[in-house]
Amino acid sequence: MRRILILLTIFVLTAAALIALWIFSGREISSFVDRYWTVETRSAPIQSITYEGTGTGGNLIVDGISLSLDDLRPDLSLSVGSTKDNQLAMASSGKVFPFGPLKTASDDGSERLIAATPPGDQAFLATRHGVLSWPTPFDLNLMNGRSPSRKRHMYQEIRWKKSSGAILEMLWRYEQLFYPGNGWTTESTTRQGTTGLIRVRIEQ
Repeated sequence: MRRILILLTIFVLTAAALIALWIFSGREISSFVDRYWTVETRSAPIQSITYEGTGTGGNLIVDGISLSLDDLRPDLSLSVGSTKDNQLAMASSGKVFPFGPLKTASDDGSERLIAATPPGDQAFLATRHGVLSWPTPFDLNLMNGRSPSRKRHMYQEIRWKKSSGAILEMLWRYEQLFYPGNGWTTESTTRQGTTGLIRVRIEQ
């Protein structure tokens, strides 16, 4: 009997430790798993890309979907503008990736730089989410009393390969909320230090 009680106590303590680990470190564990396994929910060809900003920061708008360039991982740096041959292009880590021939639109009172995907380019915007969600028992909403019970990471990724062989990969990470009775929200949220643009890779 004593041996059974000892084993039961060990089991309860281990279970409590695992639950506490998942509550307090679930976000980090989920991020680690996401490096190797995510679920793709959407992938569509990019028809046009628009830049709104002053060269650093601002937004990329991909077929109506806005992707912020303001929240970058600390080791990332990039700029967006026009090249000498009048193409919309992005520069990062000394490498330049041209999206396509540039045209300017100002129908809303602000200058925007717009380019269509050139023929022969393979450009896609994919949406994915993590396979693991983590509990959020301490997230309280004092405004309406409704708080998410879980969160998971959601990703937006640009994969662009030009006919010349040049490659651009950009990855944004957000947080998606789960509300009991309503399921996962379609909107995403940000969290300083863990979300935003987390990867840019240019190969020429």
